[in-house]
Amino acid sequence: MNAGPRAADMLPGAERLPALAQPILAWYARVARSLPWRAEPTPYRVWVSEVMLQQTRVETVLPYFERFVAALPDVGALAGASEPLLLKLWEGLGYYSRVRNMHKAARVMTERFGGRLPGSYEQLLTLPGIGEYSAGAVASIAFGIAVPAVDGNVLRVLSRLLACRADISQPRVKESFRAAARLMMPGEAPGDFNQAMMELGAVVCLPNAAPRCGECPASQGCEALRQHCADELPVRAPKKPRRIEQRTVVAVVSRGRVLLGLRPETGLLAHMRELPNFESFLSQDEIALRLAQWGAQGASLQRLEDGRHIFTHIEWRMQGYLARTEPFTPPDGFIWADEASLRDEHALPGAFKTYARHLPLWLAGNE
Repeated sequence: MNAGPRAADMLPGAERLPALAQPILAWYARVARSLPWRAEPTPYRVWVSEVMLQQTRVETVLPYFERFVAALPDVGALAGASEPLLLKLWEGLGYYSRVRNMHKAARVMTERFGGRLPGSYEQLLTLPGIGEYSAGAVASIAFGIAVPAVDGNVLRVLSRLLACRADISQPRVKESFRAAARLMMPGEAPGDFNQAMMELGAVVCLPNAAPRCGECPASQGCEALRQHCADELPVRAPKKPRRIEQRTVVAVVSRGRVLLGLRPETGLLAHMRELPNFESFLSQDEIALRLAQWGAQGASLQRLEDGRHIFTHIEWRMQGYLARTEPFTPPDGFIWADEASLRDEHALPGAFKTYARHLPLWLAGNE
């Protein structure tokens, strides 16, 4: 938590930042969005919200947050929850490793910290799934500890305020921005300051759109505005192209039930239920042969719409089929699920939503 002045020195103009803190805080006090974790900022609720908000929009998170904390209102409830329940509560949010790490962290808290989030930045960092940003957010918002929380929004705001063209994807550069945020942080209300910076990036200093500089409380000190280069910042190295994978997805239904597979213990969508799928685009004859090998003889196949899902480094391009068949004993790892168990027990990854959204009609025999 040391300031690391040499890191701050890497960012020319950082000495101007402290003067902008109070205008940003005053702006936040006027316009901050009303959000449930702000209305009741207990350590647990702050932590849950921050994990959910990673790589996910606020509007998407709101109903998930309310449902999650209603079902699992504290660390003890989360620690004792079953994995199927966790995945069901998380269904559709993606990045399922986040909730698995929360589960692990809750168990550590139960064992080491009396079933509570530790009120120390350093101890928060020891928990599974909690990095510098999450630890900074929880420590400052829930416990009033003066430590920065630098996410993508804050990196964008700072890079524009300083007109900094350093690559924000580089660890050394990120550390420099953390040092700059630490220098900027006022002595009081560190949680409000961190939230104000995040809010500024979310609603004014926008990504992938023209920043609303006329609404910005820090515009008088923004070097990117002065240089007319805000739309060029922040700078980040180009991402590697995603690997394209072709998959054939087959929704196998029989008398009001659908066949679900189980993904491997590790890797993409680890240990989650899924619709049966195969690498590459298969012909109907190839699909019928695969199903027959499982015990589904004489399945009726119907071509469905194509689907597409983008993961961080992989893109699935899917062709889909509906297979209607008589009941059969599925291979190991597969189960039959009816509509009630799909609704209440089994979480299907969003990658299959193109087809999963039709399941109620297929299982009822209405489509």
